[in-house]
Amino acid sequence: MNAWFRKDKAGTEESTGQLPAANSEGTVPAGSASKPGVEPVGVAVSPIDHEQALADRQALIQLCLYAMDRARSGGVVERIEQGLAGIGVHALRPDGQRFDPTLHEAGGAVPTEDAGLEGTVAETEVVGFLDHDRLLRAPIVTVYTRR
Repeated sequence: MNAWFRKDKAGTEESTGQLPAANSEGTVPAGSASKPGVEPVGVAVSPIDHEQALADRQALIQLCLYAMDRARSGGVVERIEQGLAGIGVHALRPDGQRFDPTLHEAGGAVPTEDAGLEGTVAETEVVGFLDHDRLLRAPIVTVYTRR
């Protein structure tokens, strides 16, 4: 794995959050990777374009959401969700909360006799996502309605 990943005591890889440093010639020096055989010797490192980095981040987030929606394994879904949470993208499952049309999309209704449940989210049909404080995708929910 590259230098910005390391193994913890359990042997699991985790990000250090740092890319290998470039030298004065703009190349990554030999020995900057954590494993032999994967060293980026002589690779030019260009200055990071902030706008491009943000666009790349958004594209990767959308790709992760696409993969999550189609994953058949609960473990894979959980791992992608944990990874996204690590960069500030959190799942929205508003079960039990008041329905808010500015944050939620109604996908269906369930009749109830309990007046206290009216207008409450009964179930999240499709998980929504929030990137820090920006709504990426509204959760699609089923809402309790009075009979």
